[in-house]
Amino acid sequence: MSLRFLTAGESHGPAITAILEGMPAGVPLTAEDINQQLQRRQLGYGRGRRMQIESDQAEILTGVRHGRTLGSPIALLIRNKDWAKWQAAMAVAPLPGEMEDDDWRLRPVTRPRPGHADLPGLLKYDFDDARNVLERASARETAMRVAVGAVARRLLAEFGIVIASHVIRLGPAAAPHDPDAPPPPPEAFAGVDASPVRCLDEGASQAMVRAVDEAKARGETLGGVFEVIAWGVPPGLGSHVHWDRKLDGRIAQALMSIQAIKGVEFGLGFETGARPGSQAHDPILYSDQRGIHRPSNRAGGVEGGMTNGEPLVVRVAMKPLATLYNPLPSIDITTLAAAQGAIERSDVTAVPAAAVVGEAAVALELARAMIEKFGGDSLAEMQRNFEAYAAALARRGMRGWRRPPGSGALR
Repeated sequence: MSLRFLTAGESHGPAITAILEGMPAGVPLTAEDINQQLQRRQLGYGRGRRMQIESDQAEILTGVRHGRTLGSPIALLIRNKDWAKWQAAMAVAPLPGEMEDDDWRLRPVTRPRPGHADLPGLLKYDFDDARNVLERASARETAMRVAVGAVARRLLAEFGIVIASHVIRLGPAAAPHDPDAPPPPPEAFAGVDASPVRCLDEGASQAMVRAVDEAKARGETLGGVFEVIAWGVPPGLGSHVHWDRKLDGRIAQALMSIQAIKGVEFGLGFETGARPGSQAHDPILYSDQRGIHRPSNRAGGVEGGMTNGEPLVVRVAMKPLATLYNPLPSIDITTLAAAQGAIERSDVTAVPAAAVVGEAAVALELARAMIEKFGGDSLAEMQRNFEAYAAALARRGMRGWRRPPGSGALR
């Protein structure tokens, strides 16, 4: 059994949808579990008017009965409230005759934005209107990824796996960061969503807010870096045997597929290349109290494509959004004449929200790896296999990784 999903839908279409297949039967799941995560995606200082329009609510259409998954495909739907204004522009049926050009939404988008999918999509699909590209390339699609990730989180919670994120850089403002220090515990993230930029450091949070205000005044956008951490991950997820089974590669691909993401690193990441081996790896120690453990986590919880029992730590770099209110030079694709990039509604920054999307991406890959490792058509069968594995690890001295289900839970 393998966990897989597909999303469908356009930014201003009637809805975005997904089908998730491979979730075992018996996993507790309600719409509220999903909507709680969707609300978190809409947080963050510097968001645009779309977040004021939409108040995302997921509908579970199939695959769940009486609050438990059935083992059959789970179909999810999130309606787009903005669709009410876009019914003509995004109609599925051909438009009747010549329509009035009074509605700007009907006008072709012919000035591609530098940094966006506009120009490559126009060329690839032989379009004359970038609307056909940008509607699907929009980060609106990530709402459904968060919804699907929320289902994965419910499975992981049954095994004590906890996931959280925080922003460590927003434009020029960065939080203090010691790459050799252990990651914060789950309890440190209890109030992170209360921060306007989802940053754990109060001083850095204030500097990030100022940076957003300054960027907005200049018609600029800001990127940044966020960190995703997962605790309670058992050692041995993933594999060293084939390139496409290495868990860090799979997680990196999932994160890189999020709109506007340009870089991913685990543990020390790129800094590893500047260090000697003695300062780049994590010694393996043993004590009767802690069992097998590491004094550091420079590997970010992954060695040889497999989890090693330490917290999974991955950092993700997001570029500034491509829609600028002071647009960069571009061309008009119909005439090739010089122009400025088109202006679509945009945020000053979406890094705090992207961190929540990053949590969902990590959750999905961890859930997929858990299902592959422990198998089973039902949650009960998975749990039996998991407990047998955990007992075998404990006999070999590996026991410090485990968190009881519900401990330090972050919702």
